[in-house]
Amino acid sequence: MENPFFTRPILNSPYRCPDRHWELDATGQPTQRTIEARRTADFITPIPKPRKRKAKQKDLIFDDLSTEKQRYDMPTVINDLRRQVDQWRKWPNSSDWKVTPETARLLRHWRQHPFSGVRPFFCQVEAAETAIWLTEVAPKMGKVGRAFLDHLEDANLSSNPELFRLALKLATGAGKTTVMAMLIAWQTVNAKRRPGSDKFTSGFLIVAPGLTIKDRLRVLQPNDPDSYYANRELVPVDLLPEIAAAKIVITNYHAFKLRERLEISRVGRALLEGRGEPLATEETEGQMIQRVMPGLMGLKNILVLNDEAHHCYREKPPDEEEEDATVGLKGEDKAEAERNNEAARLWISGLEAVKRKLGIQRVIDLSATPFFLRGSGYAEGTLFPWTMSDFSLMDAIECGIVKLPRVPVADNIAGDEMPKFRNL
Repeated sequence: MENPFFTRPILNSPYRCPDRHWELDATGQPTQRTIEARRTADFITPIPKPRKRKAKQKDLIFDDLSTEKQRYDMPTVINDLRRQVDQWRKWPNSSDWKVTPETARLLRHWRQHPFSGVRPFFCQVEAAETAIWLTEVAPKMGKVGRAFLDHLEDANLSSNPELFRLALKLATGAGKTTVMAMLIAWQTVNAKRRPGSDKFTSGFLIVAPGLTIKDRLRVLQPNDPDSYYANRELVPVDLLPEIAAAKIVITNYHAFKLRERLEISRVGRALLEGRGEPLATEETEGQMIQRVMPGLMGLKNILVLNDEAHHCYREKPPDEEEEDATVGLKGEDKAEAERNNEAARLWISGLEAVKRKLGIQRVIDLSATPFFLRGSGYAEGTLFPWTMSDFSLMDAIECGIVKLPRVPVADNIAGDEMPKFRNL
């Protein structure tokens, strides 16, 4: 029997908005039926407590996850924002786009330029458009725009009270590095032309989870031989000199760990301290920032780009009636949760220190899986509530951007084990 999902999975062009998708049944299996519409983003996420609540407001609550202290829901904010951006994209006159002339120039370039090499995918342009819409357009859209900004403010107040974060969900293989280059170009060109604006900056801190990813991101440096701005034609030629003004530091989150300034043995420390105050040999936050990002010293309100940002979150503190999130876990599960929390704590604490010392305009998270990890205090696998755009693995498969993954299943396992195609 023919299985078109496996033999012909591609339904859409990678350069246009998807308008078809494969239907999946309740068990995650393809029904072999195509739906003539874009796949919706349906995720369960922790619902932040709103600062203002209308009377008689009714909410859909997932009773198996929700408690009196934390509700979970399947909000429509990503789909609602997607529709707003779709409508805005179709406005024919760029003077009506409610953005700066420089931003309009870049948007036209990304959408219409006859690229000689790699052309940006629709999903990459859409991710950049989402950040642009929320920054430049939403404040001018009255109640419609205010609703999305209020959602972001509520989500951050609940989960990231010291930071303002925006998450863009993009499938692995869909090109997050290109999106970062587009965001840097948009911010830098506008910052050069509008030095007094608090919406734009030419200072960027890019944080990655490991050395391998950090090395891959060097193409974001304007002076790199393989720089995306010139090599991939992401910036019009006459604007390239302005991109050179960008100050970009690329690091991994491990660098945020405060280091010892004085190597001293335990016995030596005891002798020096005697019965007095403990000897302060660990570097201060200011010294750590000077070590990690000397090129950003003196700048204010930098933009942070988190790569693989699902490693960065603030643990939900347990309420008086609740146990610690790792209670009940055993063995490797507990060890993994503790490692996740330690890494997440170091990452977000480092960013909070940067906010205190330099100022952070916004943190933009890019990840294929912006979901809370086990032990975070939130239900494992629920979406970061500050996520505002989504291009899933299934979307990437249906657009031909990534190949259909094949999951090996041993033929001697009892039962009918079948891979599930989830909307990740």
